[in-house]
Order: sequence, then C-alpha cells, then structure tokens
Amino acid sequence: MRVWDINPGYLNRQSLLGEHRELHGIISIIVNKKKGYANHPETVRWVGYGWALRQRHLLLASEMSLRGFTDKTPVLTRAKKGVWPETYIDEPFRQFQLLESKYQNKEPGRIPLPKNAQQLWSHHKYSVLARNVNLYRKLGRDVSLMKPHHDFSEFATMVTEVLRNTPSIGGLRNALQHMWGHVSECPPAPKGEVESWSLTMLLKEIQRRTLASENPYLISSTALSELRVWIPNGF
Repeated sequence: MRVWDINPGYLNRQSLLGEHRELHGIISIIVNKKKGYANHPETVRWVGYGWALRQRHLLLASEMSLRGFTDKTPVLTRAKKGVWPETYIDEPFRQFQLLESKYQNKEPGRIPLPKNAQQLWSHHKYSVLARNVNLYRKLGRDVSLMKPHHDFSEFATMVTEVLRNTPSIGGLRNALQHMWGHVSECPPAPKGEVESWSLTMLLKEIQRRTLASENPYLISSTALSELRVWIPNGF
C-alpha cells in the first residue's frame, strides 16, 4: 500500500490511479474498522487524519482531472482539520528516488523527476508563492546559490510540507497572475476581461492554454493542478 507525499504531478498514470484506489482502501479500513491491512505502516500513519486524507484525495482528483480523468468518489472524512501526519514511510527525496527506479523505461509523470534543487524549485515556485511571498523570495535566493550537485533532500521535505498549508485568497490571486503571464498571449484575451474572471475561471483558462500550447514551464508546475484544491467555492 502506498500514499505518496510528493505532488501527484510526479506520478505517471498507473501510479496516480493506483494511489487513488489505495487511498480509498485505507479510508475504508479506518472508517469501517476492517482488520485487513489495519496494521500496515501506511494505514497506521493516517489514522486520525481524516482531513489530510481528504485533501490528498482532492490533490489526486485535481491531477486526474488535468489529465482527462473524472473522479466520482468523494472523501468525506474531516478529523484534525489542517493537520497532516508527522511521519513518512519514506522522506520526499527518497520518494523521488523510488519513482526514478520504478519508471525506468516506463511512462513518466506530468512533471519530470527533479535532478537537482533548481529543477525542484522551478516545479514548486508558484505553489510556494501562493502561500508565502517572503519565503518564495528567500528560497529563490537560496536555490540560486546551490550547486547542481548540492544535496537537496532537506529542501525536498521543506517544499513538500509548505504545500500542505492553505494559501490565502490574495496569495492564490498573486500566483495565478504570475502563471497567467506565461500564457496570456496565446491568444491574447480581450482587454479588461481577465480582471473580471473568478480565480476558478482564471486557473481553468491557464490550464487550458498550458495544455494546448504545451508551455514547457507551466506544464511542469505543481501549481497547475494543486491550486485548484485550495480555491474556495464561489471564488
């Protein structure tokens, strides 16, 4: 059994759909107090974290939607709102290593597995921007000073955990506006129209244009799917 902690964009189709099934299996074991796999480490670490399981499911469903799949199995658990498990089966950096081995000669995920801190940062920067603009600036400076061979295991854990925080409406808008800049000219939107769009509509248009143009920068951004999870209804 496996529920990954890194962004679902790194998973290939088989792993993405596989985690979706296994997450529902874990929820069923916990909610219905089933004995099978109840003592599995992956199950144990999620006991009592219903809200986090729901959020992980939403992240999977959002990534699935981006790739053309429809999720019809909502998760309703809510325990410990805002709190994630403190333990990992494997640290995020190790998860990247496991996937690299697993995907040898196989279909990759939407986001290429990072080889260094610079690549990892380019994938996560807009997600971090949505949550903390000062941290965004600091990490950008820090990464610029790292060598390509620099150990980025701690950095991988940091950005993984930053993405567990709920972005503010202003943070979401700021990140989406930065992302819009990459696709705003293909084709140009009518002047003044974009300002009237809701956050949901703006993200959907960014997603549509990114996929249509295969924009190399945004297609490898965690924000392209994960920000959808955090936009409140009506925004």
